[in-house]
Order: sequence, then C-alpha cells, then structure tokens
Amino acid sequence: MEITALSISLILSLGLCELNSALALNVSSARVSSEAESAKCKLQGTTRLPVFSVDGDYVIGGVFSQHVNMHTVKHNYTYMPEPLRCKGRIKPRELRFSRAMIFAIEEINNSTELLPGIRLGYQIYDSCASVPVVVHVAFQLSNGLDPVFYTGDNCSQSGKVMAVVDGPGSTSSISMSRILGPFNIPQVSHFATCACLSDKQQYPSFFRTIPSDQFQADALAKLVKHFGWTWIGAVRSDSDYGNNGIASFLAAARREGICVEYSEAFHRTNPRSRIQRVADVIRRSTSMVVVAFTSNAEMKILLEVLSQEPFPPRQWIGSEAWVTDPDMLSFSFCAGAIGFGIERSVIPGLRDFLLDLSPSKVAASPLLTEFWEDVFNCRLKKSAVTNERVCDGSEDIKTLQNPYTDTSQLRITNMVYKAAYAIAHAIHNAVCQERKSTTHCHKFTRIESEEVLMQLKKVNFSRNGYDVLFDGNGDPVATYELVNWQKTKSGNVEMVTVGHYDASLPVGQEFRINRNLTWVEGSTRVPVSVCSDSCPPGTRKVLQKGKPICCYDCLPCPEGEISNATDSSDCFPCLKEFWPNAERDTCLPKPVEFLSFNEVLGIILAAFSVGGACLAMITAAVFYCHRTSPIVRANNSELSFLLLFSLTLCFLCSLTFIGAPSEWSCMLRHTAFGITFVLCMSCVLGKTIVVLMAFRATLPGSNVMKWFGPTQQRMTVVSFTFIQVIICTIWLVLNPPFPMKNLTTYKERIILECALGSAVGFWAVLGYIGLLAVFCFVLAVLARKLPDNFNEAKLITFSMLIFCAVWITFIPAYVSSPGKFTVAVEIFAILASSFGLILCIFAPKCFIILFKPEKNTKKHLMSKDQS
Repeated sequence: MEITALSISLILSLGLCELNSALALNVSSARVSSEAESAKCKLQGTTRLPVFSVDGDYVIGGVFSQHVNMHTVKHNYTYMPEPLRCKGRIKPRELRFSRAMIFAIEEINNSTELLPGIRLGYQIYDSCASVPVVVHVAFQLSNGLDPVFYTGDNCSQSGKVMAVVDGPGSTSSISMSRILGPFNIPQVSHFATCACLSDKQQYPSFFRTIPSDQFQADALAKLVKHFGWTWIGAVRSDSDYGNNGIASFLAAARREGICVEYSEAFHRTNPRSRIQRVADVIRRSTSMVVVAFTSNAEMKILLEVLSQEPFPPRQWIGSEAWVTDPDMLSFSFCAGAIGFGIERSVIPGLRDFLLDLSPSKVAASPLLTEFWEDVFNCRLKKSAVTNERVCDGSEDIKTLQNPYTDTSQLRITNMVYKAAYAIAHAIHNAVCQERKSTTHCHKFTRIESEEVLMQLKKVNFSRNGYDVLFDGNGDPVATYELVNWQKTKSGNVEMVTVGHYDASLPVGQEFRINRNLTWVEGSTRVPVSVCSDSCPPGTRKVLQKGKPICCYDCLPCPEGEISNATDSSDCFPCLKEFWPNAERDTCLPKPVEFLSFNEVLGIILAAFSVGGACLAMITAAVFYCHRTSPIVRANNSELSFLLLFSLTLCFLCSLTFIGAPSEWSCMLRHTAFGITFVLCMSCVLGKTIVVLMAFRATLPGSNVMKWFGPTQQRMTVVSFTFIQVIICTIWLVLNPPFPMKNLTTYKERIILECALGSAVGFWAVLGYIGLLAVFCFVLAVLARKLPDNFNEAKLITFSMLIFCAVWITFIPAYVSSPGKFTVAVEIFAILASSFGLILCIFAPKCFIILFKPEKNTKKHLMSKDQS
C-alpha cells in the first residue's frame, strides 16, 4: 500500500509535458502525436539526474544499484515530498557493472561493423536498491525527455530511449516492466532471474541475458539429489527473487523426492529479531544442508548474525546471486559451500578501461568522486566542515584491491556487456542495410522502440566466444558453472569452478563435475543429510506419523517377502518355489525335501528293511534245511515258505518309499505294498484256517480236510491276492499316484512326495488289507485254545494283535505327520507289522529247531499241554 501511494505521488512529480490528459489516460499509446511535439513542455516536480550520461543518435537507458540504501521519506500528503535520495557507501561491484555498459557502448561506437557511422548514447541511473526510485526512473525514461540535454520549451528528441539495461533485481525489474511494457520499450536485464518474468502475457517487452531461476531451481534440486541429500533446510529473500525462486526449487525438489525441514523468509529491512529467529531455526535444525535462495545483501546480514554465536556446521547450497559474490568469501565458516553461478568470461580491454580513472575524470562525476573518496579515504576538495585528508594525487587505482578492479570473476559483468550488445544489434537490424557486402546505416532514420523490441526477438550473434540469443520467453540458453568455496593453504577462502551445467543437454547428462570438491569443515567426504538412514535391502520404509515422506522407520520384510533395493517402499513375495534368504534381500530356490538314502532316518529305515528281508530269507533257509522236521511240516510248509517270501517282499517294498519320488516309484510303492501285504495276510489266513480244519479233522466222523486241502489253500491265497490286484489295477488306470511338490505344508521348503491320486483307491487297498487282518485275527482267536503242545493259532493271534495295533495307530499318525515323516510313518508301519509277523510266527519255531531239537518231534507236538 505504501508503494502504491508513493507511485501516485511520483507520477505527479515527474517531468511530464502539459499536453493533454490523453497521455495519462491512454498509457497504451506509444508516443505523443506530432502536434504534441510542437506544443510547449514544462517539466514538473524534480527529475532524477543520471549518474552517467552521453548524448547520441540513439540512447540506451541503464539502471544499477550503485547505493544499497536510501533516505527514508515520510509523507503527510499535504505538500510535495522531498526528492528521494540515496545513502550509504557505493557498491564497487555495481559501479563495475555500469562502467562495463559504458565500455560496451564505446566499443560499439568505435566499431566499423556494428552501427557504423551511428553514435549510441546512454543514460545510467542509480536505483539505490529501492523500488520507488526504480518506478521514478522508469517513468522518466518512458517520457523521452533527457533532463541533461533538455534545453528549451520544445520537447527535445535527443533523450528518446530505445531500450533499457535493467539490473537491480527481480522486484525492480517487475516494477519497471509494468511501466515500460505498455510503451513497448524493450527491457534487457542482466540480473533479474525470477521465473515469473518469462510470462510474455504480463511482461511482453522483457528480455534477459541471465538464465531464469526456473533453470537454476531445477539444477539445484538435481544437485541436491546427486549427492544423496534428502533432508534439507531452505532460506530465502522475502522478495520476488527469493519467493519465486524457492517456490520453483521446492517444486523441483518434491519431484526428486527431497524433503524440506523448514523454509524461512527474511528481508534486509526486517527487524533484527526476525533475522535472529531465522538464525535460531538453522541452529536447531537436524538437516545438515541449507539451500539459500537469497540476494547477496540478505545473505550477508544472515551470515553476520550466525557468526555471532557458535552453531553446528552446515553445508551451504547457494543461488548465483550470492555464491559467486567475492565479498561473501570473508565468511570462512561457509567454506565448502557450493552453488551455480553464471559462467566466468573474459572481456578484452575492460580492465584497462576500468583502471583508466584520472583525478580529472573522477572530479567530473559526482558518483566517481564519491567512490574515489571512499576507497582512498580522502577528499578531492578541502572541506571547511571536516578535517579529512585531501587527496594529493598519489592515489593510484591500479594498486586498489577492490571488487571494482577485480576482473578475475567476470560473470554478471558479462551479462551487462551482452545486454548492451544485444540492444545495439537490434538497433543495427532496424536502421542498417547490407549493400554489396557493405553496411549502410542512416543515422537520421526515425525508429520507434517497438521496432527495436521486434528486432531483439531475432538477435543471434556471438561476442568474445559467447552466443547471444533469446527464446520465445525472452530467456537465454541456461548454462552455469558449479562453484565450490575452498580454503587455501593460507586459510583464505577462494571460489573454484568444479563443474558445469547445461540445461540444453539430454536429461541425465546436464552435470559435468571435473574436479574434487571440498565440503564443510574442509572434509573431502560428502556430508550426509537425511531425516532417516537408508533402509537396507530386506527392509521396507514405513512413514513416521505426521512427518514428511523422508522420515520413516525401517521394518523387516514379512515372512516370505523380500526387498532387493535400498529404501524400498514395499516388499514383494517370492515365487512359489522360492524362499527369502536370512537377510530377506533375495529369493533362493526352496530346498527340496524327501526321505533320502543319504540322511540318518533313511539309512536306519533302509537298514531295518534289508535286515528284515535277510531275516526272512535266513528263516526260510532254516526251514528249508529242516523241511522234513515235524515242526516245519506241522502246518503246511508250503504256506510257510510262501509267507516268508511275501514277508521278504514286504520288507523290500519299504525301500521303494525311500528316495526321490518319480512317476514309476509312486505307482510301485503303493501297489507293491498293497499286493505283498495281501499275499502275506492270505498266507496267514490260510495257515489259520488249516489249524482250525486240522483240529476239526481229529473229531470222529469229520471229513473236513478234504474240502481244504493244499489245492484249496493255494486257491484261497491266489483268490484273496487277485482281488487286491484288481483294486490296484483300477486305481492305477483311473487315477494313479504321481509325484508332486508340496508347497503348503512348509513355507520355506518343498516336500517332494507322492500324491495318492485317488484317495478312495489308497484307502480301498488299505481297507482290504485291514479286512483280511481282522478276519484272520478272529479265526486265530477261535483256535487259540485248541489242545496242543504247539498251537500255531496262538502265535498267529499275537502277530495279528501286533499287526492290527500297528495299522490302527498308523492312520492318525499318517494323517498328522508332515512332509517326509508321512513316508517314514508308512515305512515304520510296514516294517513293524512285518517284524511282528515274522517274530511271532517263526521265531518260536526257529528257537525249537535250533536250540530245542528234542522238542522237534511228532510225539511232543501232538501231546497235550500238561501245564
């Protein structure tokens, strides 16, 4: 609101012609009509005099912040305000900029190729780094009146400004563009970087030789990402430059996954407490990296406040406005700072021009006089008021170590130089013509600033090896140098170029770092600035409640899932046949598990299986050797040998359950088991029936044995076995067992097993065996008390008790046993029942045969049991 009121008062104080109110009402008109030119003009108010000015055929305006402050003016709106006056010391760097513009114009005037025969003039003003002064100067430049060369009542045309080189800053450029834009007066800035100025709808006449902050913001975000910093702080100037620049940076940072702990704004005119609060925020922060998007004036004030109290080391990332300012290198605690700056350049002859300041030349310019007296601490003229030393002529500017004379870091200076040349080329294209390889320029050609504006859009030239052209937004190609503040052996801080950035290159190739960097506190290791340490592979990120996405906890991946990348936001499951390793960062093939001959359990079961088969064969051998003895012949020796043969097969069939299942082994193991056990039960059943029939045959008049002789016994065994063969055949034909990978029992390993195919077939085979066992057990129980000294029915009863107990226990054990233990349970049941049969039926007989031969007689066997 203050600036608005001040602007109104400024309009009233400007040197406007008392023509017609149409000029004020119709601001879109380019110039006053020819009738108005002949009218009498009267300058109103107080005009600002330029600090440097030279008349010419065409005049270029210039605005620089030679001073950093201005006297405060209080307005009561009852009388005309006092003229705005600058105060404070002269900024040598800004003086170099304005002198570089003069050097460029004089170089152009002496050129035989660019604007030959035409002399350019200039009007350079001091803005005092103040927006009101800039507005005042902008209105004055747009009037077309030269306050220096204005000589009479008629409006002079000598002061008509073709274009303006503008550079105080983005806020000043925005204010000036609002005024110059409607008059189509081109404005070429060497210092205003706000991305908002690329909007041609609002700023149609604005151009710049310095890249837009949009490019710098993108470059800074990529730089932060390049070094792995995801947790940063941000400070900015509370101005168009800082606010728009940091907004572009934060948007680019979010795209790169970077989080900002704090973002503080301040201005050099803020109270000390405000700046102290920003400094305290930096001190208390946990982020190591601070991105400062400020002007050099604000940054200097902030660093002065920070230097008053110790604070944790911080890695500074600077915008070009301050990180390439040599004056800032005095803050040694910022050593290690990095940032982007305008590329260094060489301007031949500029240094000699800057040093060509004799006392007479200095005395002719109030600004140079002030500068001379300030840097040499003397007065050119003796003052009656003060007793300061009078300059004696021994002062030599060549011995001065000052930003004005320092041409080793010509960055912004080159932007001023290119801006002046760009305007000159635009004027050249408007007034000059090429004829037979010679250039003819008409110095009396009247051109409007609008023509210069149109030609500026087309300029494309090279000067001192630097290309100058503008895109559709009035921006140049964005190229930067990456600079690093490094401490020398003497302890001083110097600015070193360590890389380059070219926004025109393909994505990912913009950076080129060509030498080592030094970091905060002189370290050669890249500092770490993260809210949370990176989550290693095998973990996933879980955001902390109420904090940015860069603050998270690392949780191990759930069972069966992995993450194989750092900072993974999620874990993903392994394929069915794979399982995570212990670190859960890779999927490994699940170990395949089956009952193997190589493991202890498999070896033990195989040993018992082979041992049982050997025992059956040894028993058969004993029986064969004593086949004529009564105890062998007592109960159908043929069935005994067949039973021993079937028991041998029962022992051996358990071996088919050991080893990796295959299609054939799966079909063989169940069918062999079912058929051999039915053969075994058939033999036992036959022996039981023989015992019953034998005792029935001893009764008077009994002729039962002729119905159950050897032939009938063989048929019984074959019949019962054939039924099992039929069941197994149907099972194998319809839905046979097959090998399968069991992925459900255990998550971390694969069980290789034989699927039943048809559960009905399996339980039919097992049920048929059980049916024969129960039938045999019932008959044996009936015959257990028959009178005989050696009643085989008792032995069969015991064997059937063991058999039934084993297989009744087998059912729940088989169902509940996991993995390979299911197979082990089945093998154990086969071996246990087989050993039960061979031990209960044949062990007593072998004992008598081998150790009690006296009882192996027909008389003893047929005698009654006396006990």
